[in-house]
Amino acid sequence: MVAERNCGACHGERGVSAMPSIPSLAGQQREFIALQLVLFREGLRDVPAMQAPADGLTDQDVEDLGAYFAALPHAPPPDRAPQDAAAYAGGEALANQLRCGVCHLPSLAGQNQVPHIAGQREEYLAEELKAYRDSRRHGTDTQMNGVVQGLSDAQIEQIAHYVSQR
Repeated sequence: MVAERNCGACHGERGVSAMPSIPSLAGQQREFIALQLVLFREGLRDVPAMQAPADGLTDQDVEDLGAYFAALPHAPPPDRAPQDAAAYAGGEALANQLRCGVCHLPSLAGQNQVPHIAGQREEYLAEELKAYRDSRRHGTDTQMNGVVQGLSDAQIEQIAHYVSQR
């Protein structure tokens, strides 16, 4: 199924993306991947690049893809930027203030339908957080939109840096 849908072309052959703004899927929550694929398939999440790969997926395909990526070992992207101590500390303080660890767990490894965000691509995290803040993206609820409401681009970039370095 992974080869048939050509998932590795963007998300990496072993689920670790080497492409800017494309998320890594290795070690992601099985339930989260399945949910996102259903949202893509049903046209409820608008990501044009995912429309064709999700088109025609059966419920079993969705479950199988979720299980496949969840079973792959999580790894940081090969081109991860070096840690910036000030940005990391600022992002850590903001993540604690916003209580990211409540839903994503203290390790930021996620749970069930809440994604594993630790070690994710930094630019992807920043783009998604800005999309939540600006109401261009919604999860299955509006909780993320509310959490990041009012954050500046600089604050979001600090959070993204911190999370990507975990």
